[in-house]
This record gives sequence, structure tokens and C-alpha cells, in this order.
Amino acid sequence: MANSKQLGARKRVALVAHNAKKNDLVAWVEAHAEALAPHRFWATGGTGDAVRRACPRLEITGLKSGPLGGDQQVGALIAEGELDVVIFFTDALSPHPHDADVQALVRLSTLYDVALATNRTTAEFLISSPLFQDAVETPADGRLEGR
Repeated sequence: MANSKQLGARKRVALVAHNAKKNDLVAWVEAHAEALAPHRFWATGGTGDAVRRACPRLEITGLKSGPLGGDQQVGALIAEGELDVVIFFTDALSPHPHDADVQALVRLSTLYDVALATNRTTAEFLISSPLFQDAVETPADGRLEGR
């Protein structure tokens, strides 16, 4: 993709977690609720329900459960340019019947230049960056400007 992309100060974030990682994602969101509050969220099924209960202040649009099409809904949001960040805590030690959908999210995030965190450490780096709070533009050559 050779086009530039404007990222507003209010990021559009998808939250997804495999069942074994839902509690980890909820704990991470709770720990960063203040920093996350200005942003907008989409979350798949049970992940969205759990995050809403823990952090009712966050603006979360619910999607279907991952295996029932939620992963594909996130993919569609990426392809339509509606997401800036995907935080998907994955369970790398368990088989997942919808693994092809998960791999598609990784591929689409890469293709459309959407930031992707698949674990807590990467999510920490992502939200601690000043780029997470600021409006930035990603020009065709990939250098970030406008901080």
C-alpha cells in the first residue's frame, strides 16, 4: 500500500483475546484504563463483555465471538480503514479451530499498516509511545510525521 494514512489523536482500537488470555487482556485494560479512555474500541464477543464489565467508561462496540465471525468482522474493519490498532492477546500453546481467521488478521494488519500487539509486552510498548496519543501521518515512504 503506497498511500499515506492519517492517524488521529483518538485511536480506533480492536480488542481480541483467546479464551486462555481474556483475563490477561482485561487486567491489562484495567491497568491502563486512564490512558485508553480517550480512544474508541471494538471487541469480539466474550472479550468485549469482560472488558465492559471491568471498565464501563470505555466506549466499546461489540462484535460477534471470534469463531462465529468476530475475527472476520475485525478483518473487515481493517480492510475498510476503520482501525488504527489491533490488540489481540493470543494463546500460542492451544489449537484454535478458527486459526485461519487469526492468521488473516495478522496478514491484514500487515497489509494495511495497522499496529498489532499479540502480547502484553508489545501492547505496553504500543500505548506508551507518544504516537499512541498524538495525531500522526504515515506517508508512502513509511516515515512518521506530524508529532
